[in-house]
Amino acid sequence: MELTFVDVGPDGPALLRDVAPLVLALRPALGADGFAAFAAEAHAQGLVFTAAYDGRGRCLAVAAHRVLATSRGRLFFVDDLVTAPSARSAGVGGRLFAVLGERAAAAGCVRIELDSGTANHGAHRFYHAHRMAVTALHFGLDL
Repeated sequence: MELTFVDVGPDGPALLRDVAPLVLALRPALGADGFAAFAAEAHAQGLVFTAAYDGRGRCLAVAAHRVLATSRGRLFFVDDLVTAPSARSAGVGGRLFAVLGERAAAAGCVRIELDSGTANHGAHRFYHAHRMAVTALHFGLDL
């Protein structure tokens, strides 16, 4: 399958038309207005949306990512990685993940990191299959 990987900016129509539906499928509580506000604020903090398009122009997967300077070195942090249900298990997510790896290396990052919900076993299988390891626990406190 032919795929094109495109960074989608905060001002273009592709953000709401292509990226938002996939991110909202992963994070439905965000809502359309919440997505727009999040995307604008996060973009100002360095968040990039990379979308995978097929040869017919359909957006099949999206990754939201940023480079972070930490005491552990430069990290390529993936906030969200989601593939359209119709494109799952077709290699689209794996190819997008490979692009992220290339970008991380080019940015001088020492590793790729992400958080995955404890009940998202399908995602865990995907990450393990792509040589990711569980290296930490992420703790949270609702305010």
